[in-house]
Amino acid sequence: MEYKEIDINLTSEQKALGDMVRRFGAEVMRPIGIELDQLPRPEDVIADGSPLWEAIKKYRELGLHTMAIPKALGGMKEDLDAMSIFLIWEELGYADIGLTNCFYAGSIPFYIAALSSNPELQKMVRDYCEDLEGNIIGCWAITEPDHGSDWVITDGVPRYSPSVRGILKGDEYIINGAKSEWVSNGTIATHAMIHICLDPSKGMEEHGVMITSLDRAGISRGKPLNKMGQRSLNQGSIIFEDVHIPKDFMIQAPRLDTAVRSATVFGGVAKAAFDEALRYSKVRIQGGVPIFEHKNVKMRLIGMFKMVEAARASARRIAMYNAANPLSPSIPHGVAAKCLSSETASAVANEAIQIFGAYGLTKEYVIEKLYRDARAGMIEGGSNDALSLRAASFL
Repeated sequence: MEYKEIDINLTSEQKALGDMVRRFGAEVMRPIGIELDQLPRPEDVIADGSPLWEAIKKYRELGLHTMAIPKALGGMKEDLDAMSIFLIWEELGYADIGLTNCFYAGSIPFYIAALSSNPELQKMVRDYCEDLEGNIIGCWAITEPDHGSDWVITDGVPRYSPSVRGILKGDEYIINGAKSEWVSNGTIATHAMIHICLDPSKGMEEHGVMITSLDRAGISRGKPLNKMGQRSLNQGSIIFEDVHIPKDFMIQAPRLDTAVRSATVFGGVAKAAFDEALRYSKVRIQGGVPIFEHKNVKMRLIGMFKMVEAARASARRIAMYNAANPLSPSIPHGVAAKCLSSETASAVANEAIQIFGAYGLTKEYVIEKLYRDARAGMIEGGSNDALSLRAASFL
């Protein structure tokens, strides 16, 4: 079946962009994601000669790594409207969620640095935009060994204050502490956006955001994390021991709209799982006919289709609203969409495996990988429980 796009308001340019990203996903991301998933060790994923670097390089050649950066600094932000950005992320999520998260984390320090007038930070952004080889890679260092959902559900409680702390001495901050092994791109990143505690007595409320290269004295890395799913996404810890960072690298960063992006990409994952199940149902013969002809399979498929369409529609609606209202985004709607999409992706992948039967448990079919990849969505980017508790206070 050709999955019909029913949004009648899409322009020809938006459709062409979506088609281009879909081809990139099918020809580059999906096969490389499968290959990386099957490597025996997480160290193999980031080794020299790994296809990971080819995926990053080809993504950079499309210029998509600059989609959130202004033209003045070498980006393409002004060329993309909110719907185009939505279509890009949904198609990337459809292809491989691990690589999608690698690409996203890789850009974060640079599009945040683009908000600063500091010449050094602006040069950092330009260098990133010009890098089509993947030599400059970012990460978002927020999660800590003792602090994950704390960032979402706590405010001024001292015992929840971040462990990575910065002390201002003259023109520099001295940074100490560790970010956990869940930092996406943690062991390969060259630059980071780091959340730093400035006043422990004020809990999570008094923290700053710094942009820095990771080649400074006193910075070390942990080993790559060995995970159940999203194995194409490198994750690992970053340790800071008396690291000196210029105070001018501390910036006022906006709240990242990660819930809406997560809703978008996991809507893509859900759609991918459904497509795999539908495709298989048309070729798998049982009882002398394709299993699609059996009523119980048809009922399962239409149930999956309803869930996927609800998740995609919810994500698209809030993405458009928040883009049009950047100063007053709807937190409850964004969180609801993130929870719906991630839960739908996991549920639909689970239903798809039931349609595949025993073959769904094998690595012969990509649905087994999609099932493992989808499960992380209810935890990463803030666990659904913690995000929901936070969002409820805005109702």
